[in-house]
Amino acid sequence: METYSNKKAAELLTLSGKLLKAVKPVRLADVSDTLHALYEVIPYHDWCYYKKNNPVITDFEYDQLYSLLKQLEKAHPEMARPGSPVEHVAPDLENQFPVVHHKVPMLSLDNTYHAAVLQEWMQKTGKRAYCAEPKFDGTGISLLYEHDRLVRGATRGDGASGEDITAAIRQVAGIPETAPWSRYGIAVVELRGEVLMSKKSFRAYNEERARKGLPLMANPRNAAAGTLRLLHPQSWEQHRLEAVLYQVSFYAMEKGVVPPESLLEQGKILDLLTTLGFPAPSRQKLVSHSFADVIRYCRDFEAKRDSFPYETDGIVVKVNNSQDQRSLGMTSHHPRWALAYKFKPRQATSKLREVVFSVGRMGAVTPVAKIDPVPIGGVTVASVSLFNEKQVQFKDIRIGDTVLVERAGDVIPYIVKPVKEERTGREKKIRFPVNCPVCGHPLQRPFGESIWYCVNMGCQAQVIARMVHFAGKDAMDITGLGEQHMRELFDHGLITDIPSLFDINYDRLASLQRWGKRSAGNLRAAVEKARRQPLYRLIYGLGIHYVGIATAKTLVDNINRLTDLVGVKAAVLMSWKDIGPTVAESICQFFNNKANVKMLQKLAHLNVNMQTGKRRPAAKHTLDGKTFLFTGTLSGMTRKVAAAMVEEHGGKVLNSVSRGLNYLVAGSHPGHKLAQSRANKTVKVLTEHDFLEMVES
Repeated sequence: METYSNKKAAELLTLSGKLLKAVKPVRLADVSDTLHALYEVIPYHDWCYYKKNNPVITDFEYDQLYSLLKQLEKAHPEMARPGSPVEHVAPDLENQFPVVHHKVPMLSLDNTYHAAVLQEWMQKTGKRAYCAEPKFDGTGISLLYEHDRLVRGATRGDGASGEDITAAIRQVAGIPETAPWSRYGIAVVELRGEVLMSKKSFRAYNEERARKGLPLMANPRNAAAGTLRLLHPQSWEQHRLEAVLYQVSFYAMEKGVVPPESLLEQGKILDLLTTLGFPAPSRQKLVSHSFADVIRYCRDFEAKRDSFPYETDGIVVKVNNSQDQRSLGMTSHHPRWALAYKFKPRQATSKLREVVFSVGRMGAVTPVAKIDPVPIGGVTVASVSLFNEKQVQFKDIRIGDTVLVERAGDVIPYIVKPVKEERTGREKKIRFPVNCPVCGHPLQRPFGESIWYCVNMGCQAQVIARMVHFAGKDAMDITGLGEQHMRELFDHGLITDIPSLFDINYDRLASLQRWGKRSAGNLRAAVEKARRQPLYRLIYGLGIHYVGIATAKTLVDNINRLTDLVGVKAAVLMSWKDIGPTVAESICQFFNNKANVKMLQKLAHLNVNMQTGKRRPAAKHTLDGKTFLFTGTLSGMTRKVAAAMVEEHGGKVLNSVSRGLNYLVAGSHPGHKLAQSRANKTVKVLTEHDFLEMVES
């Protein structure tokens, strides 16, 4: 496999982009030129993927180019070039290690993204049962065991031969040095599988590369492949490579021994591998003759793939019977008895055109990349959060870059890395503003943080963002007031802050373009419904830092009305379930803010529900007139929380042993205060249990 200069690589990347934009029926006059281009770009991308472990296009984009080449060669066989990429496996040989021959060729898999093609393939093979198992996104390996001992580990290489990486393989977690194959009369066995890096290990691996100033890897597969080929064993260990084995490609029995039934079907082979101590996807497999079962399994697995510790990019469907597999045979590129059903692409490449800066409801200023719209995971993505200045500098992302974008788990897409090979020198560094892009107020960055903030609470962007959150589905659920309508009403002066949402002039609203009486009436009904929402929704909708729905419900469980939180002490809040010091401090700051208290008064005046809906008995003043002092370590609470309980029940906490002290509560390892109290016959010493009984009596 040849190497490529920077200039040639840039030319081939540009050519790849043109081909991807033209992936559609090719005119007859263009077939020759298109084939010639494909014969150039596909080997280049094989080189990036297998030799450099640094792909510059996504798997889905590569599959599109490969599929186009197959279609054109099938339609115009007279134009097909000898040695076409369709006819052989892309080699990953680097001549770093001795070359060894596989017992059986180690081929690629044919694949499809379409259920109809999978169904057609199953009908074409005409077999009774199929085994479906996850398609792990790792780097392929071949293992050879002789008389129960591992004697060789090899890369896929060119399919017929691979490089001997036995020393590296011995360092991979999960690959046994010995396995009792002889128990089944098996003398020699060749296995196929993948070396993987878990998602967790991959994140740590990229963080380590960043600390060392090395370029980031695009995905766990490339990280695993690159690490496996390192010449230093300690490097293999530190990156925590793992393995999964899923195929017996060859076996030889001891003389006179009949192969066991467990080698006759793919599903049973997976179970056998697990029994022998190999990491195998036996628990994730499905064996069925029904296409409906297989496609349901594929779609169910795709829906839950994010809960899997390893990256999976599809499901491999195999003819289950081993004899049927041998009958179907293979091409020079792939076995005819297996097909990979690929999941929707998670990654895509696009062009970063500009960066805008958004201001959130807490004042955080976030850079947002505007890219050429591209479909990822079933959604067209045009905007990508860059998170903060540190991330931009860390990844060296620039305006004008071709970027690799990922969207995993139906979450906000992010830029994995820029494709630096495509840089022309005209790219521009992203410069962060020193003033708020909306209100112009100087930005501030708290010590130790990466995020810049606009601290002007009256900033229009923050005001609108707070109202959008307040009206959201999980908060007050005001149907018809999304961000676009919220901005429209704000621009027309119909709303100015959260309380104004309950005081809209609906006659004026009805006169606006695209509204009318009916739409205005629907909004009025939604607002009236919001007035009666449960109190926890109102608390969540206020947007208090660190207060989610669960915490909002905890607050409701401990109060009668919302105003009970005005002036509440952090120590009291910390005595409530699941509220720690950070959350308690945030709640105190919110309800001790005069502007926020005034807002709550306005909401109450506008008949917004401020009650819990149930009466919680007021705290009994069981400790009226009594004084307390604490010493030692309490097991069930901090001294601060205990002091708050005393004050809540009418008592008083002193700082030292004095004539006015009634009770000393002693925890473990008490100090000198205990001796002083015992010397003072008027002071009663309590255990923590005694104290709690007194409070609750």
